Amino acid sequence: MSKADNMLAILWLLKTNKRMTAKQLAEALEMHIRTVYRYIDALCASGVPVVADAGHNGGYSLLEHFKESPLFFDPGEQKALVQAALFAEEAGYPYTDVLKRAITKLKRYTNEEQRSELDRHLAGFEVMNAAAHTSIGIEHLLQQLEQAVASCTTQLIAYQKGFGLDVEQRRINPYGLIHWKGKWYMIAFCHLREDIRSFRVDRIQTITGSEDRYERPAGFSARDYLRQNMKPWLTSDEPQVRVVIKGHPRALEALTEHWLFNDSLIERTSDEAHFMMDEKSLLTYIPHHLLGYGMRIQVLEPAFLREHLIELTTKLLAYYQDPTNFDK
Repeated sequence: MSKADNMLAILWLLKTNKRMTAKQLAEALEMHIRTVYRYIDALCASGVPVVADAGHNGGYSLLEHFKESPLFFDPGEQKALVQAALFAEEAGYPYTDVLKRAITKLKRYTNEEQRSELDRHLAGFEVMNAAAHTSIGIEHLLQQLEQAVASCTTQLIAYQKGFGLDVEQRRINPYGLIHWKGKWYMIAFCHLREDIRSFRVDRIQTITGSEDRYERPAGFSARDYLRQNMKPWLTSDEPQVRVVIKGHPRALEALTEHWLFNDSLIERTSDEAHFMMDEKSLLTYIPHHLLGYGMRIQVLEPAFLREHLIELTTKLLAYYQDPTNFDK
């Protein structure tokens, strides 16, 4: 076993026994007594309160408050940690190797009955992320960005805004990493735009650290920023328009669960959904999303949204009727 494993084994023995001598520890772990002394010194240096009592009934022990600390996990906690690790790995967690080592140690120091119980719970528990492939190959970027957020150090990135677009050099102050809908995003202050922006990590070509430090805004939440950024009407000063959509129950269920619509829903019946949205949204990206539902839904209100959908479908029809349009 490694040094860390042996030190953990000594902790286990001292936690489960009131007091043990160096000889007893050496015999239990099948190691030289001098090795035990070295590990005890290492534990003390790391802050573990090991008490050494001399004399006939002497030996090593732990302070009572440390023995009562949750150093080990009960079966329910073990199950939760191991299953949560599956979610983290599938999401592209940047420290997967470290996480696997931690889970391996957790399993190693459980008894046979606990291991069997864990295996039974894991046998029918799986996680699949449809977009997991997007995280492949970006582990080093996620690790560096996570470290940058923790240390508040400015980073220089080469960033591709979208497919086929040129790569731009950006100087950013990373504020937070967030995993959303199968992709990782970095929320950061962009020196070029002089404002907070979101960056898809899989579009970062290169990243270079610097020694420049910044102050992260107190209470900043990457989750809140991304939520508001993706739904601009939540903080919009523009007048809100009532949108009424009729459709098949399953289609409406999918529509109301989508992030574009779920926070705007104000009323729902079996075949209708009512939303409040700003006019700008209804004339830009909302119609394009509604077209994907085809004839399973129908916009009843407002009239200008219906007219915009007709205009879009008419343009699509004309586009596909002329096969040469793609080459123009």
